[in-house]
Amino acid sequence: MPEKKYDVAIIGAGVTGCAVARELSKYELSVIVIDRESDVCEGTSKANSAIIHAGFDAKPGTLKAKLNVEGNKLMDRLSKELDIPFIRNGALVVCRSADEIPKLEELKQRGIENGVEGLKVLTREEALAIEPNLADEVYGALYAPTSGIVCPFALTLAFAENAYANGVEFSLSDEVSGIRKTADGFVVSAAKGEYSAECVINCAGVYADKIHSMVSEPSFRITARRGEYMLLDRSAGNTVKQTIFQLPTHMGKGILVTPTVHGNLLLGPTADDIDDKEDTATTRDGIASVKAKSALSVKNIPYNQVITSFSGLRAVADDGDFIIREDENVKGLIDAAGIESPGLTSAPAIALYIRDIVGKILPLKEKSGFIPTRKGITLLANLSVEERAELIKQEPAYGQMVCRCSQVSEGEIADAINRPLGATTLDGVKRRTGSGMGRCQGGFCSPKIMAMLAEKQGISLKEVKKNG
Repeated sequence: MPEKKYDVAIIGAGVTGCAVARELSKYELSVIVIDRESDVCEGTSKANSAIIHAGFDAKPGTLKAKLNVEGNKLMDRLSKELDIPFIRNGALVVCRSADEIPKLEELKQRGIENGVEGLKVLTREEALAIEPNLADEVYGALYAPTSGIVCPFALTLAFAENAYANGVEFSLSDEVSGIRKTADGFVVSAAKGEYSAECVINCAGVYADKIHSMVSEPSFRITARRGEYMLLDRSAGNTVKQTIFQLPTHMGKGILVTPTVHGNLLLGPTADDIDDKEDTATTRDGIASVKAKSALSVKNIPYNQVITSFSGLRAVADDGDFIIREDENVKGLIDAAGIESPGLTSAPAIALYIRDIVGKILPLKEKSGFIPTRKGITLLANLSVEERAELIKQEPAYGQMVCRCSQVSEGEIADAINRPLGATTLDGVKRRTGSGMGRCQGGFCSPKIMAMLAEKQGISLKEVKKNG
C-alpha cells in the first residue's frame, strides 16, 4: 500500500510542473512533484531560447495564443515576487525583401488578434536605428516591445522553491514506472515507492505521451524536436539589444540571435524531429547551420567567442497546439502535453488554467498562510562594491572566489547547495550561481565545487555527478 495519500501528484519538475505546483500551493491541498532527474529543470525546460515571447506567432484561437499572451503579462509581477532576472528587451522579426513585408503585416495582425500590444512594422532605417548590427540584406522588421528574456532555470527553480516553502513535496531521482486507477483516485508507482493521489497531473515533457498511456488509451503522440544552440562569451553580449527573429516557418521561429539575462549572446535553434527522446547531442551540420543562418539577420557576430554549444528537445504534439485537459476516459488525469515554444512564456498562465481544471475535481480552499515571495541566491556580480564589502564582512566565504570567469564565490556556492531543494550536482550549482559558465567552462572551479558537494552529501569525490 502507498505510504502517503496526496490530493495531487504532479509528474515532471520542469517549468510547467513547477509552475503548477506553486499555483496549487496557494490552496489547502497536499501536493507532491515526482521527477526522474536529480534536480528540477533537467529536461525540456533547461535548454531553450530563454525568450518570453510577445505572442504574435501563435494562431488566434489556440491555447498557445491565449496562454502565451496571458503568461507574458504575468512576468513583471512574478519576477519581483520570485526574485528572478527578467528583461523586457523587445524583439524584431526581420525580413530580407519587399516581397516579405506582407508576411510581417500578417504577423502583426495575428498578434493584434491575440492581444499583443505595441506591434509596429519598421522600415530598414527604423530597424537599424535600434539595432545597428542588422545584416545588410535586412529590408524591414516587425517590432514587438513586450518580448523579453529570462533564465529558464531561474524561473523553474523559483517556482519550485516557492512551492516547497508553501508545503509542496518533491521526490527527485524517482522515475515513474506505472499508474493505475483506483476507486479513490490513482496509485503512482515510482523508483522510491508508491504514491496515492486523487488527481494526477502529467507534465512529463517529451514523455507525456508515455505517462498518459500508462493509465489511459493513447490519444496523442509527442515528437522530440531537437534544437541546437551556440552560446557566446559575455564580451559578445552587446552585439544586439533586442531578440532578433527570422520569419517563422511550420518548424518554428527559425534561428534567432539574442542577448541573455547573464550578458551572453545566444544563437539558435535548429529544428530536427528525432525518434530518440534522449538525444541531445550537437552535430557538426547543426552548428554550421546555426552559424550560417544567424548571419542572415545579424552581422558582426564574433563567432570566435563561442564558449559552448548545446541542444535541447521540444515536446511537439500532433496538432501543434498545447494539450491541456482532463482525460475523457480517466477522470482525474490531467494532461499538460505538447508544451513546446512558447511553453516557457505560457507556464504561469498554464498553471492558472490547470488550477481551474483541478477546481472541478477537488475543492479549492485558499491557504491563509501562503507565502507569495521567494529570495534568490545573492550573487556578488549584481552587487555594488560597498554591498560586496558589507556581505564579505558578515560572511567571509563570499570573499573567497571559486569561479573566476563568472566571479562566483564560495559563499554563493554554499548557498546553492544548502538552500531548500539545494544543488546536488555540478550542473545544479552551475545553474543556480553561474559557476562554470564562463570561458573555461568549469575547468578551474569544478574541483572546489565537487569537494563542497561531496562534503555536504557525505560522499566521495568519485560519487559527485555532473548532472542527474
